[in-house]
Amino acid sequence: MSAEPTKPPLSYRDAGVDIDAGDRLVENIKPFARRTMRPEVLGGIGGFGGLVELPKRYREPVLVAGTDGVGTKLKLAFLLERHDTIGIDLVAMSVNDILVQGAEPLFFLDYFVCERLDVAVATDVVQGIAKGCELAGCALIGGETAEHPNAFIPGEYDLAGFAVGVVEKAHIIDGSAIRSGDRVIGLASSGLHSNGFSLVRKILERTSADLAADFHGRPLGSVLLEPTRIYVKPLLALARVLPVKGMAHITGGGLLENVPRMLGSGLTAVLQREDWRMPPVFSWLQQQGNVAEHEMHRVFNCGIGMAVVVGAEDTDAALEFLRAAGETAWDIGCIEPRDEQGAQTRIV
Repeated sequence: MSAEPTKPPLSYRDAGVDIDAGDRLVENIKPFARRTMRPEVLGGIGGFGGLVELPKRYREPVLVAGTDGVGTKLKLAFLLERHDTIGIDLVAMSVNDILVQGAEPLFFLDYFVCERLDVAVATDVVQGIAKGCELAGCALIGGETAEHPNAFIPGEYDLAGFAVGVVEKAHIIDGSAIRSGDRVIGLASSGLHSNGFSLVRKILERTSADLAADFHGRPLGSVLLEPTRIYVKPLLALARVLPVKGMAHITGGGLLENVPRMLGSGLTAVLQREDWRMPPVFSWLQQQGNVAEHEMHRVFNCGIGMAVVVGAEDTDAALEFLRAAGETAWDIGCIEPRDEQGAQTRIV
């Protein structure tokens, strides 16, 4: 009986993995991560885990955590080969979520997974993540970069992020203080943010729109890819000087499904559509896709990235404060008693 032929030895490289790429990426991103450091960080990028102590100014600190991704907005980034801002979206989705409870973001972790690591692309993505962390005032302390050979479309990747913040227990914002007669302030979005892109992509497919075409002075693709606005610093500052009763981050579900998340069951928010400016991209999508008004309000932020509830007596002061901080803000509606069968948000 003849002996079996000797099989050549296999290595991790034979599985399609560049075992040195991760080390190159870590070295590339360290300078970006350093710019996000906070005094509470004891150990960051490069270790097995990040070490962060609680800020000493909190007497009864409560940790608030949030995790999210950027959905199919990634498909547009792949198509345009633009990877430098998608990381801002990733940070924004989590830090804006924990912000609504009054939390100051402390640190952020990311998860980047692809078929084969392109160090230049990954560096662009993580540079955007670091920029988002700077805007939010939180530290980028680590993450995970994974290659899954033959499990992803070559050239594509997926992203997830995880933020942890802290709030004084007595200052948690949970909507319980909201009353009929309070006012709703809307903070302008920077555009689509990171939601509704499955519908956006369907509209682009149906219309064969040219992403390089001029749209109000910019390429259409750049307008669609505009990163999510991060509201952390101005809204935390506002909460230190005025009673903020509730906040809602307008993400998937639009105004109609997110505003009710801060309201008690007996209340409804009545928003006046004519009281804020909707960026032209929303009107274009509605027209090109023949999208009903109700569907627009259910899918997109329609120009309002964050809704904030304050007492009627504090409305003018809040608007003045936010505008001085660089935000575009409007008084867009009021809180009213809810009919038993009525919707919790109405746009009139």
